Amino acid sequence: MFIAKEESFDPEEMLTLYDSVGWEGYTRDVDKLCRGLLNSHLVITARDGSGTLLGLARTVSDDEHICYVQDVVVNPAFHRQGVGRALIEDLMPRYSHCRFFLLSTDHEASPEGKRNHAFYRSLGFLSYEEKEMAGFGLPRNRPDLRVAAP
Repeated sequence: MFIAKEESFDPEEMLTLYDSVGWEGYTRDVDKLCRGLLNSHLVITARDGSGTLLGLARTVSDDEHICYVQDVVVNPAFHRQGVGRALIEDLMPRYSHCRFFLLSTDHEASPEGKRNHAFYRSLGFLSYEEKEMAGFGLPRNRPDLRVAAP
C-alpha cells in the first residue's frame, strides 16, 4: 500500500469509493463531490500495488491554526487492514504545527460510531468534551438558510 497526495479525481473512482460506504450526500452529485475534493486543502489516497483505490482522506485547513479532517473513507472490502490508520498517521505530522487537528464522526451510540470512536481513540484522539470543547452544527435542510438562485 502506498499513500500519495492527489490533485485530480476520476469521477467514477470517487463515486465507487464513496458509494461503497453509503455516503449518499456525496454520491448524489459526483461533479460536486469532485469539486469539493479539488477545493480541499489536501487529499491523500491509499492505493495497492496495482493502483486500486483503497481509501481517501481529505482536509480543510488554514495550515496555521486548524486542520479539520473532513473525510476518512475506506472501501469496506479493505477495512481492518490498516488503511484508515495509514491515512490518519500520514496527516498527523503534516499538521502537527496546527493548534487544532479535529474531525467529527457518528455518535458513539450508533454501531458505526462505536467502531469509529474506538478507531480514533486508538490513534490518540479525545472527544471534544474531553478536550473541554463543544461542537455545534446547524440542522440539515433549514428553510431559513436557503439562498435563492441568482
